[in-house]
Amino acid sequence: MTRLRRAIDAAAGTLVRAGIDSAQVDAELLAAHTAGVDRGWLRFIDPAEPFYDSYRSIVDARSRRIPLQHLTASAPFGAVTLEVGPGVFIPRPETESLLEWAAKQRLPSSPVLVDLCTGSGALAVALAETFPQAHVVAVENSAEALRYARRNCAGRGVEVIDADVTSQDVLGERDGAVDMVVSNPPYIPDGATLPPEVADHEPAGALFGGPDGMRVIAPIVTLAGRLLRCGGLVAVEHDDDTAALTVGLFERSGAFSDVTSHRDLAGRPRFVTAIRRGPGWNA
Repeated sequence: MTRLRRAIDAAAGTLVRAGIDSAQVDAELLAAHTAGVDRGWLRFIDPAEPFYDSYRSIVDARSRRIPLQHLTASAPFGAVTLEVGPGVFIPRPETESLLEWAAKQRLPSSPVLVDLCTGSGALAVALAETFPQAHVVAVENSAEALRYARRNCAGRGVEVIDADVTSQDVLGERDGAVDMVVSNPPYIPDGATLPPEVADHEPAGALFGGPDGMRVIAPIVTLAGRLLRCGGLVAVEHDDDTAALTVGLFERSGAFSDVTSHRDLAGRPRFVTAIRRGPGWNA
């Protein structure tokens, strides 16, 4: 066994004792980050002595439940890698289910796509990569998150807007002209118990959505009804326990048809999609 493998195994043990479920993976990712190589190359390298001091330091930080993504300053999402850090929500694999749904939709040749509560710009950037001819608009009102969104969206043809999605006049110039709206808004019910990585290091404004988690989702449903053209599509992520509430908002709005609840790869209810009705639609 090489010295590097022994160091990685020792790091994994440290992370297990710290209560981290993904200890082995994290230990390898931190080693790859410290060495400046992809994870798959670890078996082929023999780092010099300074590596080991740096590696022990970063493993110690992870054992204190600092998010892995804050330590590496990056987070993979779909086919893209985003810059993240303190002050912005870290994109999760669960949201990739929504992205996969969006990527399969048939859209006009040059669609207008809107990502509400963009955070780091994850959905906006991934959609810009998926639909190169699209005009993508990313909306966020957190100053900290906007800094990351602007860096991640730079050079990708994404328009980043500083605005509150709960405002009645946001994006008023695009009423009825948008082909798809997506959103991963704050939706965790207030008071929920969260892992230390989330509770201690991620911005509360990007996490919590009121007593039932619906405080931001409700105005997003209204906003999507205003922005979307007839036949336009919308997808909104929600908490595990609020699928029925989200479906109900879309159905009661009267603006949408084909309201559908979707599960993520773990089988949990994760997002709701719908189609914007036309003015002559009859129930």
